[in-house]
Amino acid sequence: MTDRLYYTDARLDRFTAAVLDITDDGRRVVLDRTAFYPTSGGQPHDVGTLGGIAVVDVIDEDERIAHCLADPIGVPVGSMLVGQVDMTRRVDHMQQHTGQHLLSAMLTDEFGWPTVSVHFGDDTNTVDVACENFDPTTLAAIERRANALIVQNRRVTVSFENAAEATGLRKPSDRDGELRIVTIDGLDRSACGGTHVDGTGEIGALLLRRAEKTKGHTRIEFVCGHRAVSRARLDAELLTKAARTLSAAPHDLPGLVEQQMQRLTEGERERKRLAGELARYQATAMWTASVPDSDGVRRIVTSVTGAVKDAEPLAQQLVALGSCAVVVTNTEAGGVLMATAAGIDAGQRLRTALQSVGGRGGGSPRLAQGTVPDPSQLHLVLEQLGFLPPLPEPLA
Repeated sequence: MTDRLYYTDARLDRFTAAVLDITDDGRRVVLDRTAFYPTSGGQPHDVGTLGGIAVVDVIDEDERIAHCLADPIGVPVGSMLVGQVDMTRRVDHMQQHTGQHLLSAMLTDEFGWPTVSVHFGDDTNTVDVACENFDPTTLAAIERRANALIVQNRRVTVSFENAAEATGLRKPSDRDGELRIVTIDGLDRSACGGTHVDGTGEIGALLLRRAEKTKGHTRIEFVCGHRAVSRARLDAELLTKAARTLSAAPHDLPGLVEQQMQRLTEGERERKRLAGELARYQATAMWTASVPDSDGVRRIVTSVTGAVKDAEPLAQQLVALGSCAVVVTNTEAGGVLMATAAGIDAGQRLRTALQSVGGRGGGSPRLAQGTVPDPSQLHLVLEQLGFLPPLPEPLA
């Protein structure tokens, strides 16, 4: 067994332990005791060094804890090693975890929203609560209440109690035997194996970033302590940078963004209108310049420098003029588009022609598109479709 030193002293950062087992060519080490917290209960693992070698992962193996190292340890079983926990990461995890306990307890007691699940990440955390109709406008009020509880600096303690006798738990435990219980004085009692601060004041600030619906519940994103300050600083810098781009103050940014989005929508609408007019003009010119074949069908071929899909309005304008078949190619990318209004199945014809040269594509009887492996194969596709080579001058 591995004695879990963090159970009784979350601030222990340096320890000595004996090696019980070594596997994975010396990169996986089991000790008789450890202060390294393994990934468990949603809380990420600690990092640091063991015998001077970087610890990159810590794995809970029920009775034992395995330390995964960046390099082989190079000592035999039975050796004594010194472990050093990275306390910057540990304290950050302590702040996030205790902050989650406080937030979950408050949401249950004051709003009637029990916690369904929790996730701790490297950048942010989430808590899912049983609330179907969450009002986002209450997020600020919840945040103020949580921070008011934090500054009361309520004592946080750890005790070990028999599962059959432990009472007052926020969530009943289905485990037998001894439970490790983390208590926030007057607020919460939870069975938990994680690391925690000694008083709620050490959580620091708690920042609620957003809330969203998920599978009938509400997911609340939060960060605590030093991470909350860093996140708020980054958010402020991003807002300031965006506001500077628009020569505005940060508090004016939402209104200006809305105005810019409206102008963008109007500009896109105008662009499409002008593109339609240009397509009609080009289509009329190409229709007039083309000659019907013996069946009265005009076969029109042109090339473009951009994506062939962008020529779709031009092709649609042409087929709207009467009996014709249109092919648009891109000689650089190997794209091809076909539109018809002459009883020709564009999808079937183009698919067959493309497959003959190893290309892919298809579509409806009126409109289809695809690509060839090599643009030089486009003339073979045109021959399969019964079209003349493209016009020398691109129209787009």
